[in-house]
Amino acid sequence: MLAETICSAASAAGLGIAAVTAYRKRFLAATRIAAYSLVPIGLVLTGVVEWVSGIAFKPSVWIGFGVLGLAWLLFMTTRAVERRSGTTRAERRAARAAERNEAVAPGASAPSLGAGSHARPAAAAAAPNPKKKQEAAAPGDDFSDIEAILKKHGI
Repeated sequence: MLAETICSAASAAGLGIAAVTAYRKRFLAATRIAAYSLVPIGLVLTGVVEWVSGIAFKPSVWIGFGVLGLAWLLFMTTRAVERRSGTTRAERRAARAAERNEAVAPGASAPSLGAGSHARPAAAAAAPNPKKKQEAAAPGDDFSDIEAILKKHGI
């Protein structure tokens, strides 16, 4: 009851200020002030003020807000720890997938060699990587394609 009276008084005062502003020939500002001053009475008429005042004085509502605040605090704490460790969810998921891919095949007598935390044998570490040779040759292939296009157009 008191909240509705206060909102009605605020709306009446706002409309009075809007009238004075319109009298000074500042119609745009007066319209904006009138719009703002009608919000409290609109909230009273829709029942929002009664609902807010009803939940504001219930202890169970404040306990609920406390639980929500605790959940938010725990969530933010875990995010901060996750960022501090330097790993993201995607990186951890990729690491788990890599661990699964390094498993020994059912018919294999030795584990497969993959990029992981396991130490490589000296012979495998010293041998040149065939993928690096392909990557080194790839830019040359790109230039040959460009040369072919230029020759085609007579350049």
